[in-house]
Amino acid sequence: MYTIPGHHHISMITKSAQENNHFYRDVLGMRRVKVTVNQDDPSMYHLFYGDKTGSPGTELSFFEIPPVGKTHRGTNAITRIGLLVPSEESLHYWKKRLDEKEVFHDEISTYAGRPALKLEDEEGLRLVLIAAGGEKVKHWAAWEKSDVPAEHQIQGMGPVEMTVKRTDKLADTLTGMFGYTEVSQTGDEAVYQSVEGEAFGEIVVKYEDGPSEKPGRGSIHHLAIRVKNEEELAYWEDEVKKKGFQNSGIVDRFYFKSLYFRESNGILFEIATDGPGFTIDGDVESLGEQLDLPPFLEDRRKEIEAKLAPIE
Repeated sequence: MYTIPGHHHISMITKSAQENNHFYRDVLGMRRVKVTVNQDDPSMYHLFYGDKTGSPGTELSFFEIPPVGKTHRGTNAITRIGLLVPSEESLHYWKKRLDEKEVFHDEISTYAGRPALKLEDEEGLRLVLIAAGGEKVKHWAAWEKSDVPAEHQIQGMGPVEMTVKRTDKLADTLTGMFGYTEVSQTGDEAVYQSVEGEAFGEIVVKYEDGPSEKPGRGSIHHLAIRVKNEEELAYWEDEVKKKGFQNSGIVDRFYFKSLYFRESNGILFEIATDGPGFTIDGDVESLGEQLDLPPFLEDRRKEIEAKLAPIE
């Protein structure tokens, strides 16, 4: 049986690519590693931010939908993203930086058992910086052109929070199908790990009754979890089918191959291969500096570019 080595990326909705670019590049200091389009609707940007190369486990991605409305928060949704920073000292650095940038944040506290600092981006997307104390995606590489010092840079994704009505159903998907381990349970909250002792594969499951979230700007569309290659992806496709979940079949996204399915609460999961990665159509030095299109969209470049507003 294969195991899941952690998160791959997570995808959100933004109203403005320009403002989104400012927050994640200029405020959080992440590298914009890919400017491309939604392959299912090339009229909208798809932006990726991450470490130096946008390696698996570090990527935050955003679909730009200019007419999108407000998110109406509720249950049956992915509700917060953990981002790993090196130390508790880093949290104090970030608290000061967020104050200077006039970003909404709480006081330093704890989250999923670790020192943490909760914040929100300009569209209300809920984030939490977590002092990982040495836990990070092993292949993470600092981006030397960030104005955040390397000793305080975001080192990839940490715990991802899912709020659902039927926690038993989600738990069964995580433990029964994917092999996650429940490592703690407190009241209406449980923590599951894909890699024992490591924050970069954690999922925090919270119980909440009531109306389901209505997505909008600042909402989370799906979580992608990692597999090494196409052989493992085919294995998980069979497992998803055995569970009775409807799925997309394997989709070639050029930068990786993927499978999508919704679990019983409606949470959308993607299973994505580690490679070939974002350097397949560009060199490391110039990542994210131009519009990259997968080969099957290249002949539509002029048409696609005409519909996209330039980003700084």
